[in-house]
Amino acid sequence: MSQRFFKYNISTVQSAQFVDITHVVEQSLLESKVKEGIAFVYCPHTTAGITINENADPDVCRDILYALDKAYPQSGNYLHMEGNSHAHVKASSMGSHCSVIISDGRLMLGTWQGIYFCEFDGPRERDVYVKILEG
Repeated sequence: MSQRFFKYNISTVQSAQFVDITHVVEQSLLESKVKEGIAFVYCPHTTAGITINENADPDVCRDILYALDKAYPQSGNYLHMEGNSHAHVKASSMGSHCSVIISDGRLMLGTWQGIYFCEFDGPRERDVYVKILEG
């Protein structure tokens, strides 16, 4: 039986950035040899998230980060002592995971879709987990 659980380290270089991790999930699927099922991608950090969005135009990610900064600015009337409440709120807004259907050994992403790790409190070393479920 092939491995179906994968852990990856993501190095971020900015305080806020989107990192396209589609290739990481595709590599996990390839190694798992699963043809039908679900790919589950999870981020175990409270100031980072996971999302699926357009990967054809990098301005989309920039625009999302811009909108999140406008909605949840770094400075505010936050009470959290670490000074990164904006990052916690952004991470909660994005969510900590996504699921993608696997069909015929491929991720069923749309033509312009990619899977992104969303950093909101970097730069840091982060973990991402991928679980491939057959079925």
